[in-house]
Amino acid sequence: MITERVPVNELTRLLAQHAHLEWVQLPSAGVDNYAAAIGSAAGRKITWTSAKGAYAQPVAEHALALSLALLRALHEHARSSTWTTPTKGVSLAGLDVVIIGAGGIAVEIIRLLKPFGTKVTVVRRKPQVVADAAITVGTESLLEVLAGADLVIVAAALTASTSGLLGAAEFAALKGGAMVVNIARGGLVDSDALLEALRSERVAGAALDVTDPEPLPDGHPLWDEPNVLITPHAADTPGMRAPLLAERVRINAAAHISGGNFIGVVDMVAGY
Repeated sequence: MITERVPVNELTRLLAQHAHLEWVQLPSAGVDNYAAAIGSAAGRKITWTSAKGAYAQPVAEHALALSLALLRALHEHARSSTWTTPTKGVSLAGLDVVIIGAGGIAVEIIRLLKPFGTKVTVVRRKPQVVADAAITVGTESLLEVLAGADLVIVAAALTASTSGLLGAAEFAALKGGAMVVNIARGGLVDSDALLEALRSERVAGAALDVTDPEPLPDGHPLWDEPNVLITPHAADTPGMRAPLLAERVRINAAAHISGGNFIGVVDMVAGY
């Protein structure tokens, strides 16, 4: 079963109607939006696969674009209606970058950062070494590594244990002038704590492709914050996703038919 464009409540109904289902391919990398449907099929022998890793390239490109735009204050220049003398701007070259998460998107971000000579620290659930990262640590060391970060890129899955992962304590741990990019899930970042960190200049700027709440309501203070750049969950457009999801479906359909190995199997314990 493929769930592209199937609402969650419709997926729950289809699961109830078709007791023979053995495999469900979800269209997104994260599975948090499908928790209710997955829970409704608890106890059944269904293999759930997500699109994790399938969209790594376009999302990583967006993370790099947001990082460069933020560092060069392009959001401020874009809002200006008169010629000004630039006073802000930081080069990405040689910066200390902390990436939270170690999945396919994080790995692709590391690859894209290599030409800039950045020092990359990866924070993940288990401190298993990530290729081309200078340092890999577990989440228990998050506060420690944030203290040296020039740029923090959030690329983790949203689960019960990662909700609000970046909050007041984490922003307080940052050295002044650090910048934050989130291309994962809005719920990973406490929006109120981020606003406070921006206003106190603990965080020099934030680029958000995802927000909490999402969609971000008109009039929300993040829209008016001068050091915030927001894109409307645009890291991977439908045109970008379609061929990548089709290839994931092709591989997993072949695995289902032949009894081979699926890609993107959901870890029900970890939640992604």
